[in-house]
Order: sequence, then C-alpha cells, then structure tokens
Amino acid sequence: MTKLWAPRLAEFGIPVYEVRTGIISTDMTTGVTENYDKLIAARLTIEPRWGTPEDVGRTVSVLARGEITYATGNHFYVDGGLMVRQV
Repeated sequence: MTKLWAPRLAEFGIPVYEVRTGIISTDMTTGVTENYDKLIAARLTIEPRWGTPEDVGRTVSVLARGEITYATGNHFYVDGGLMVRQV
C-alpha cells in the first residue's frame, strides 16, 4: 500500500511510510514467549531482546512529527535486526 499511496499523496506534501515490526512483547505474544526467548538467545535478532510497544511508538512518533524528510514511500524496520542477514 505504501508504494501505491506515496506517489498519489506526494503532490499534496503528505509522506507515506510503512513500519514493519519484529518480535514485540504484547498480550498477543504471551503464548509464545518461551519459544521466542530461546530463539532470541540463539541470536535470531541482532539485539538480544524482545521489542516493546514503546520501541514502535518512538519510530512512529518521529515519522508523525515529520522528522524524516525526503523518504516517502519507504518502510522502516523496528525489529532489533531480525531482517538483517547474519553471516
């Protein structure tokens, strides 16, 4: 959707972003905590911890305040490095 809306809204000065989250500790993830604790300990993510709603909120806050410019149509990963290829 980001790639669809960014070109349509850019002429009006409205940036469009996508925030892609990783393993975030919420009520919804309580049932899989033990499994992901093991995976995180085994270096599933670069940052060895669960993400928090506050991590996501800080990213969204920066985007909402317009502090990221000239970047419409992009996505931002808030995933502790989950999507970074490790060699």
